[in-house]
This record gives sequence, C-alpha cells and structure tokens, in this order.
Amino acid sequence: MATVIKGEYKLVNCDSEYGTLKKVIVCEPRYMKIDEIINETQRHFAKDNINMKRAMKQHQDFVKMMANHGVDVYKLPPMEKFPEQVFTRDIGFTIGETVFVSRMGSNIRDGEEKILRNWLLEHQVNLSLIEGDRIEGGDVIVHGHKVYIGVSGRTSEETIQQLQSQLPDMEVIAVPFDPIYLHLDCVFNILSDKEALVYPHAFEENDFKLLASHFELIEVNKDEQFTMGTNVLSIGNKKVLSLPCNKDVNNALRERGYEVLEVDISEIIKSGGSFRCCSMPLYRESVY
Repeated sequence: MATVIKGEYKLVNCDSEYGTLKKVIVCEPRYMKIDEIINETQRHFAKDNINMKRAMKQHQDFVKMMANHGVDVYKLPPMEKFPEQVFTRDIGFTIGETVFVSRMGSNIRDGEEKILRNWLLEHQVNLSLIEGDRIEGGDVIVHGHKVYIGVSGRTSEETIQQLQSQLPDMEVIAVPFDPIYLHLDCVFNILSDKEALVYPHAFEENDFKLLASHFELIEVNKDEQFTMGTNVLSIGNKKVLSLPCNKDVNNALRERGYEVLEVDISEIIKSGGSFRCCSMPLYRESVY
C-alpha cells in the first residue's frame, strides 16, 4: 500500500544521478556519533568516535561547495535522538516528480522519516508514503526509465516489488550485493549515461556482469571503497564532489573529463557515509 499526497506546485524532479543539481536536502551532523555499529567503517572508528566540531565544519564546507555551484540547500532540523540523521539520502528518494518516503531499515533511525515527511508536507511537495516493509534511499539509483535498487539488510525485495507497481512505466532492477557494505551506493554509483563507479568484490559474478553490460565500469580498489570512493556526488556538467584522500578514484575521473571538486568530510565518513549519503536531491535538471 502507498499513500500519495499531491502538492500544490511542482518542486521536485529527478530522472538521473548526474543531471544539474538544483535543490537538495541535508541535515547538519550536530548530534552525530557512532552509537550502533552498522558497517566496517564505523567499527574501525568506534573507539575514537566523532569529533563533532570538525564534523560540523566539514559539513559546512560541503554545503558551501554546493551553494557556490548554484544548488539551493534545504536543511532538516537535527535531533539528538537521531545520531545518523546527517545521511539524508536514506530517509527518502526522488523519482520523477515525486518524493518517496518509507520506513527506515534500522531501529536507530526509525522516526527520521517523520521529520522529512513533515517538511515535505509543509512545503507542499508531491510525496508517496510507502507503507509496509522497508526501503532506504542509499539503495535507490535512478537512471532514466530504469531504477537500480540494492537488495540489502535495509531494503527488502517485497518493497522493491511494491515500488515497481507504483512505477509502471519504469524498469526496476533489483541488484543483490554483499550486505556488509550496507547500501548499494557504497559499492556502485552512476556518473553518466555510460559510466559508473563500482567496487567489484561486493557482487556475485552474474550481478557484476549485469552492471558491466549496462555501463563502462570504473573499478574502485579496496582501500578507497573503505574511504567511500564510490559515494561521490554528481552535481551536473561532469562536476563531482569527492574526498581528497581517494586519489585513484579522482585521477580516474579526471582522465575521463570530470571536474573533481575535492572537499574533506573525513570526519563524517567515519560513520560510514560520504557525499551521496549526506544529500537527498529534490530537483535535478532532466537529461532524458
């Protein structure tokens, strides 16, 4: 079941991961901390945890970079009971002219979706409330008339099938991967009509071949997957936000004609997410 609420004006649009980004939702990491180990990155940094002051400064730099490139940045109110609220990508996802909101896939994040839903209602945005099982936006990657959705510990096959019923004119492609990597965008990310970043070791052979049949794959090594090398954010016109430490990824992108905008959010990635995780696009210019 899904409840569809029509807004009074058109605010959202998303048919790709790389159309020019115009509107995005973020949330400051004001209460960010490693509270419940969700992946290997968090496990590695759990003892040191998060330097809040540094994380806030880095997030401000991230927001400033987007704003300097013409992106309107909207901020959800941070709440102390949600230590992972900075990762707004997972709370909802935009497909076409609708924002989809579902139940979060972990107890520690349960309730974040209500904050997003209230913001969308206040701003009269078209939204669809997916009722029932779970799906998180980090597993949802939009590509024209196709939507790639990771089958993970946070997104169920039942909900993928339900979403397909709501998108009759689109092809929904389920992509299984090793759930140790949490979300699909931690191991796969589309950069253009033909190119995508991938960490090949997260996939079974047949699933990797499926992705390779659709894209020219730029492979990310183990070290740079750990530092979220696949989790870049495209903002349009072949401009990509990426971490300075992921030198191999950045060099590979530059060799292919991308402008790499390096921003240090190394404190934030200690909690297991990077630029894509920290942004929920509301509006991208159409490329299809």
